[in-house]
Amino acid sequence: MLRRIKFQTKFFLLLLLVTSLLSAQNPGSSGLVPATSAEEVGMSEARLEKIDEMLKEAIAQKEIPGAVALIAKDGQIVYHKSFGTANAQGRELKKDDIFRIASQTKAITSTAVMMLWEEGRFRLDDPISKYIPEFKDPQLIATFNEKDSTYTKKTVGKEITIRQLLTHTSGLGYGRIDSDDRIRKIYIKAGIVDLFTTENVSIEENVKKLAGLPLYAVPGEEWHYSEGLDVLGYFVEVISGQPFDGFLQERIFEPLGMEDTQFYLSDEKQDRLVAVQHKENGEWQNFPVTFYDPDYPVKGAKKFFSGGAGLTSTAEDYARFLQMYLNGGELNGKMILSRTTVDLILKNHAKELIGDPSKDHGLAFSVLTEEGVRTGGLGSEDTFDWGGYFNTQYFADPKEDVIGILLKQTQGNTGDETGWKFRQMVMVSIK
Repeated sequence: MLRRIKFQTKFFLLLLLVTSLLSAQNPGSSGLVPATSAEEVGMSEARLEKIDEMLKEAIAQKEIPGAVALIAKDGQIVYHKSFGTANAQGRELKKDDIFRIASQTKAITSTAVMMLWEEGRFRLDDPISKYIPEFKDPQLIATFNEKDSTYTKKTVGKEITIRQLLTHTSGLGYGRIDSDDRIRKIYIKAGIVDLFTTENVSIEENVKKLAGLPLYAVPGEEWHYSEGLDVLGYFVEVISGQPFDGFLQERIFEPLGMEDTQFYLSDEKQDRLVAVQHKENGEWQNFPVTFYDPDYPVKGAKKFFSGGAGLTSTAEDYARFLQMYLNGGELNGKMILSRTTVDLILKNHAKELIGDPSKDHGLAFSVLTEEGVRTGGLGSEDTFDWGGYFNTQYFADPKEDVIGILLKQTQGNTGDETGWKFRQMVMVSIK
């Protein structure tokens, strides 16, 4: 009897040890952690070091003034480095510096929308006018006068749906950065905030004004990059009854440990904001005020919570967000989304409208197809990605459990090729 008890005790202790070891080897459930070495998670240290050389060369050739790069594999950070300068005054760039992530905000807004969808608050194919009545009976541009930007409208006959806003198939445009000259002029004349502002404007005011403007296409018939995610930022406020920034903080940033992700920076964090730079006479200069003030995260009213482009963040914070998706919706023991919802988000929802066989468009990301895999260096099928207006890029490969993030802050064409080079070099570093 005593021998049996001793055996059972030893067996229990052995089982506990094995469980602990397995848990240590699978850090995804407890959050993103530093790897002991790249080699132990199946990546080549020697090949990763070549990324250093590539980024240093890009800085020497003045393609970029600086960059922060992060690579994670199997929930472990194998590479996190900074290079170059954070502003034209020559401040050294640091790994935890804060960047304007612009359109990388879109996936976070989409996630907020889908969290509310999981609560049964709406259906994806509900008309947005059910929740924001100003969008009822949208109309198309019928005629447009180039001289004074006046126009006439005609009936669309279709309502804009929530799914279409998530997938850029709603018929809305993007104002100053739009490829359609008519939309650009109409939005400017109406005073639509397309990206950022230091003025005392709310997303509710902006979205309701946008709702009264004509569409460029019938909802669901064309893919066109748009302000759909700004509309959905306000939609989150309507459905949740919370300010958009408060919802993101409470429901996404705090649970994921994203301590440096926000729309506007506190006084203590302002010194960590990386300046937007451009080249003048071959030298890097801080970008001037144009139709927006590049210092909007630290100046002005700080009231406009853009769901399409407003957030600031760090490489490590954004990696936490992406790792949550690779983990099937969970990180730090907190379930943000269900696994089935993550699967739904990564499916193709724009059908053939995207016009590129190498990628699909899901409910939060662009998603690599089998055809895209054959391009080479982009990742496995279903790798998801996007980027930001100030030259930031990210991707996450679910098959290889790999994340790549490259953050820069530039405007203008500088010949920068670091985005595609970084992604390709990350993928070929996997053993």
